Amino acid sequence: MNTTRRNFVKTTSLASLALACGCTSQRDSRPSRRAHVQRFNMSGYAATALDKVRVAIIGLGQRGPAHLNILRRIEGVEIKALCDIRPEKAAAARKRLDGTPHNPAMFTGPEDWKKVCERDDVDLVFVTTPWYMHAPMAVYAMNHGKHVASEVPAAGSIEECWQLVETAERTRKHCMMMENDSYMDFQIMTLNMARQGFFGDVVHGDCAYSTSKMKNNFNKNMYWDMWWLKLYGSRRGNIYPTHGLGPVAQVMNINRGDKFEFLVSVESNDFMMQARAKELAATDEFFKPFAGKTYRGNMNVTTIRTTMGRTIMLQHDATSPSPHNVIHGIYGTKGAALYDPPPPKLATGNHKWVSEQEYKALVEKYTPRITRKMSELAAQMKAGHGGSDLLEDWHLIDCLRNGLPLDQDVYDAAAWSAIVPLSEWSVLNRSNSIDVPDFTAGAWKTNKPNMDINLERGGTTKVLA
Repeated sequence: MNTTRRNFVKTTSLASLALACGCTSQRDSRPSRRAHVQRFNMSGYAATALDKVRVAIIGLGQRGPAHLNILRRIEGVEIKALCDIRPEKAAAARKRLDGTPHNPAMFTGPEDWKKVCERDDVDLVFVTTPWYMHAPMAVYAMNHGKHVASEVPAAGSIEECWQLVETAERTRKHCMMMENDSYMDFQIMTLNMARQGFFGDVVHGDCAYSTSKMKNNFNKNMYWDMWWLKLYGSRRGNIYPTHGLGPVAQVMNINRGDKFEFLVSVESNDFMMQARAKELAATDEFFKPFAGKTYRGNMNVTTIRTTMGRTIMLQHDATSPSPHNVIHGIYGTKGAALYDPPPPKLATGNHKWVSEQEYKALVEKYTPRITRKMSELAAQMKAGHGGSDLLEDWHLIDCLRNGLPLDQDVYDAAAWSAIVPLSEWSVLNRSNSIDVPDFTAGAWKTNKPNMDINLERGGTTKVLA
C-alpha cells in the first residue's frame, strides 16, 4: 500500500468510522438534539426542471456500477464524472461506457470526491461509497449546488441527519436516499392499496433486513478495506434499517400525516462473528486484528411507535443462515399483506389468506401501470433487485427533467437513517426508549404524500435500447 493510500485509509476510513460510531463513546450520552426551525419545507419541493441531468458517481465498488449500467440507458442523462480511490474500479466502470456517448472525467485521488462536487458541469451526485462516508459527501455536494442521490443509509449519527436536513433546506437541493426496496413490485402495489383504502386504517407494520452476509463480510476481496466487517465490530443496534423500514414508512405516510415518536431496541449476543474471525485468524494473519473484536449481536429487534399510535417491528440479522427476508407485513383494520416468507399473500379477514384466484385478481386491480411498463425493460436489461433499481433511477431522472417533487425527500433520508444511532443508544442503555427527532419541525402535520404511484405527472423520459 503506497503512502497516499495508507494516509487515506487512516484519515478517511478509520477517522470517518470513528465519527460514525461517536454516539457510543459514552454509554449514557444521548444522540444530539436541537430545536430546529424549518428554513424551507423540502417536502413536495420541485426544483427547476433540467433538460439534461449531468451526473457524477462517487464510489464504484458495488452499487456505483449498478447505477451506472442503468443511467447510461436513460434519456437525458450525461455521465460527466466517475470517482473511486481504486484506479482499477474506476477503469472498470469507465469500460462499461464503451460504445456510448458518455465520456466522463476520471478521479482516483484520496480527496478527488471534493473536486467532483465542485465541478460546474454536474447537476446530480450519486454517493455510493461505504455508508459512513455518505453524509459528509452529500453535505459537501449540496453546498456546491448539486442534487444528491445517496445510497443507504444516508447518515450514521443524529448530528449527520440534522446536517443533511439543514443543508438541503438552506441550499434547496434535493437529497434523496436511494431506497430501492420501495420500488419493488409488491411494495409499490401495497402502497397503492393503502392509498386506495384496501387495508382500512393501517395499525402495524413488520419489516426486516435479514440475510446471511457471513461469506461477504469475511471476504478479503468483497468490500473495500473490510469496511462492513469493521462496522459490525464497532456498532450496535440496527445498522442497516432502511430496506425493510422504507416501504412500511411510506405506507404509513411517515413525515406526511404521521411521524416516528420513539423506539426501543433489543439485541442478542453475537454467536457467530467473533468465532468466525478467530477461526480464520488461526491460519491467516490478515484476520488476527478482527479476532479480538466484540461484534454486534446476531439479531436486533427494534420496535417503533408513531405519533398517531401505529407500531412497527424492525429486525436486522446478517449472520445466521437465513434466506433473504424483508418481511413487509402490513396490517390494517380491513386487510393485511405479507411479502416474506414467499409466496406473497393478501388477506381480508376470516383468519386466512385469500385464495390464489382472489390474489391474482387483487394484483391485477392494484398493480400500478408503471410497474407493468417497466417489468419487461428491467428483464431485458437484467436490472438488479427485481427491476426496482431501474424504476428508482428512471423515476429520479424523470422527476428532475420535469421539475417534479421526488419520491423520497431529505426528511425521509434523515428519519429512516436515524434508526441506526437511536437503536444503538437503546441497545447500550438496557433497551430503554428514546425519542425520534422530528426532522420536519412540525410540517409532518400538513405535508402531503409525494410518491406518485401511477406516475401520471411526468413519465416522459425514455429508457434507451
